[in-house]
Parts: sequence; structure tokens; C-alpha cells
Amino acid sequence: MKFVGRLVKQTAKLEYKRSLKKDLSFVLQVDTLFKLLKTSKRTALGKAHRFTKILANTGIIESFQNQVPIQNYDEFYESWLKQTIAGNKNIIWPGKINYFALSSGTTGSPSKQIPVSKQMIKSFQKTSLKQIVTLCQLDLPTEFFQKQVLVVGGSSKITKIQKRFEGDLSGILKKHTKKIATPFTKPSKRISDIKDWNKKLEKIVEEAPTWDIGIIAGIPSWCVLVMEEIVKKYNLNSIHDIWPNLKVYIHGGIFIEPYEKRLAQVCAKPLFQFDTYLASEGYFAYQLNENEMVMRLLIDNGVFFEFIPFNATYFDSEGNLIDQYKAYTLAEVKEGVDYAMIITTNAGLWRYQLGDTIRFTNVANREIKITGRTKQYLSLAGEHLSLDNIREGLVEVSKELNVVIEEFTVFANEENPNHSWYIGTDKKIDIEILQKCLDKQLSLLNDDYKSARKSTLKSPSIHLISSNLFYTYLESIGKLGAQNKFPRILRGQQKINWVEFLKNN
Repeated sequence: MKFVGRLVKQTAKLEYKRSLKKDLSFVLQVDTLFKLLKTSKRTALGKAHRFTKILANTGIIESFQNQVPIQNYDEFYESWLKQTIAGNKNIIWPGKINYFALSSGTTGSPSKQIPVSKQMIKSFQKTSLKQIVTLCQLDLPTEFFQKQVLVVGGSSKITKIQKRFEGDLSGILKKHTKKIATPFTKPSKRISDIKDWNKKLEKIVEEAPTWDIGIIAGIPSWCVLVMEEIVKKYNLNSIHDIWPNLKVYIHGGIFIEPYEKRLAQVCAKPLFQFDTYLASEGYFAYQLNENEMVMRLLIDNGVFFEFIPFNATYFDSEGNLIDQYKAYTLAEVKEGVDYAMIITTNAGLWRYQLGDTIRFTNVANREIKITGRTKQYLSLAGEHLSLDNIREGLVEVSKELNVVIEEFTVFANEENPNHSWYIGTDKKIDIEILQKCLDKQLSLLNDDYKSARKSTLKSPSIHLISSNLFYTYLESIGKLGAQNKFPRILRGQQKINWVEFLKNN
């Protein structure tokens, strides 16, 4: 079977060289929007927003932005999506959409039903292959390209409801995966169909010795946990005792930094790591170069991107959008600015507010990094503390105090007023030292925070708890599993539920 690996490697090298020469001009985004509008001009949404008139206009983007409002999920659901879910044809996209990915968004909120069209599935498949192609830059042995890929995801079982199918995006994509790829992907459908995370984990651990894994992919918290359980079950020194060919980790969903130490502890040799920006709504970016911790935006993959500066001019104190029309295109963005991302996709999402914030590190090369969520930031006293600030602060605290902060969440305490931190670690730490260190790092990272701390914002309160409590809480609300992420910043009912849970545990 060596010829299989040789063939795959040679093909990958050719494709990777092509990707480096790929056109990154804004014309690709204009073409994408034109195709999306042309394809959907006879849908109910297309007629309501006069797509035919937009297409006839020389300023197609300006006309599109003036005619179509920006909407969040709830707004888009009420306006258009619920008709599509009910089985009506030609509402947001030509024909009938049969598949809907269930996305919990921020853990604890009701599941969203995200439309998945045939065109979107093809885009995912094409991009997945392109990302695998980038591995040829690593000069891996030929044999590596015939090893197996372990995907730690949600349940692949999809449910038929009336005439539509619903489930995790991973399940929808798996249903449309060519059978030729089946021997190379793990776990089997029998295991990946399991909805109970603990039962699925048990089966993965049980079958792990029979697999020859070269790549592992998934959210860091769950992937690390899987490897730790395998090492523990078979009394190994590292995961490489059982999977000696494991060389690559493709991750996404949350920041990986809090899990780096645990990952290093469970591996005998470092893994090549690649970040990816994949959501139920689309495949937006992935890391092209192993040495550069940024991702390239996919500008010709069936998604038209717009960007809104995430500041007080465009968003209120609750993270709600002020202007429903104004946004910047890829031709207008600047480096170093946090933007809320707006997407128009080949699954019928039109000027959809994704909820993520990103920052361009290199506009010309279309390179970005994820910085947080529009609803996940702290500004109790004008401190404007982003999720990216919080992540960087905790990374520096971990280095300075030589501790592993495995899980965390924080919320604004209006009564005190300060930030209430819940930090998961099983190592004894002096709370006062941790408090001062965290406060210092956040002040260094954010001038607004530093200023607020000198006036109305009191010092942070720290609560050290077992990391297991975070997983126990997820289980208590039916969200335990590889598709779910613990919210790093709690608001409203989430905060109330979390505090109540801790009182009882």
C-alpha cells in the first residue's frame, strides 16, 4: 500500500504549490457575491430585496448593502428561516433545503438550526481536502499519507423530522463523505453515532489500540481529554506509545493556549498544529503555514464577507448592532482592528451576523486571527475587556506562576463592582498572588482596563474550583460532548444558572 501514500503525497505537493500562487484579489469576493445573487434572484428573499435590480446596478456591493439588512439568528429566523425549516421551497436558496445543522452557539442557549445546502457541502469537502494538502510542507514520510484520521466531533447520527434532517454538522458531512475515505477516518459510524459523550469516549478508548492514527482533529478540550483517557486506560507513558505515527493536530472552536501544557504532557513528541475556522455556518479560514499562527480567509469558497468594527460607534454596551446596514468589505478593512464578521453564504444566509470577532494581521495576504465574540466581552466600567485580552492574560499568568489553567469562566459582578473569575485547576495556588498577577497582566494588555481599575472597577475576585466541575455542569444541562464549548464570559441567565449550580455542588 506504499504506492497509495506516495500518490497522495505527490498530488498534495502539486496542489500546495498552486495554493501558494492563488489569486487573493478582491475581485474574487465581487464574483462570489454576483454568483450568490444571481443564483437566488428568484427566491422569496431575492424577490423581496430586488436582487434582479441589484445585479443590474454597476455598484453591486453598495446596492446590496443598501437593500439587504444585517440580521442576527433570531431576526433571520423570524423573517425567513422558519419558512425554510417548515419545508417551503425557494425561500432563502433555490429549491428545498433538506439538512439543518444544530448549533448550540454559546453553551446554554437553545440550538440554532443552520441551513446546509448541497453547494455548502461541496464547499466543505473541497476546503477539507485543501487543508490536508498543506501538510506536504512538513516533509512527512510517504507512509504518513496512508495513516488514519481521528475526528473527535459530535454525534454523526442525524434525525429525520417530517421531511428534513437535523443533527451535528459533522454527521451531515459524514453522510456525504465518499465511501473510499471510510477506512482512513475514525471512529467508525457505529461509535460516531453515539450521542452520549461518556459512552462514546469509552468506545473510542476501547478501540484505540486497533487504530493507526496520524492526524487528530477537533476542539482542544475534548481531543486532549480523549488522549489522556487512552494513556490512563492502558497505563502508557504517552499517546505515542499506542499511536507512534501521530504527527498532526488540526484544532479549532476555542483558543488552544490553555491546553498546550496538557497536550505536551500527554505526547512524547510535539505535534504539528494547524488552526482552522470552521462553524456550522461555513468553512471560513485555515492555517496555511505551520510556522505562522494565523489563518487565511477563504475568499472564493461560496461566502461573501463583510466586517463591522467592534467598537462603541457600531455596537451598544450589550454587544447589539446599532446600524443594520453599514459594514466594510475586504477591500476596506485595516490591520489591527477587531471586526464583527458578517457572512452571505451558498446555503442561504444573507448578511448574517455570525457573532465572532476577528482581526486582520495581514490584509494583503488575507490573514486573520479570531479574537472573541460580540456577546463575550466585559465592559462593566468602560474596561472593554475582550476575550482575546482574557486569553492572553491567562497565558501570561500560567507562565509566570508555572500553573496549568485548564478551564475558566468570568462574569461582571454589578453589585461589587468587579469581575468574578472561576478558574479550573487541580493544583494549589495562592489566590492572592493569582489575583494580583492576573490584574497586572490585564492592565498591561488593556489600557481601558488599567484606567477603570484606578477608578470604579474593584480588584477581581478569584474562585479556584476543580476542572471537572466545568464538565459536570455541561453534563447537567445536556451539553457534554465534543461539539460543545463552555462559555468563557457569562451573561444574564447563564450567570444565574452557573452560580446556582456551584451552590449545589
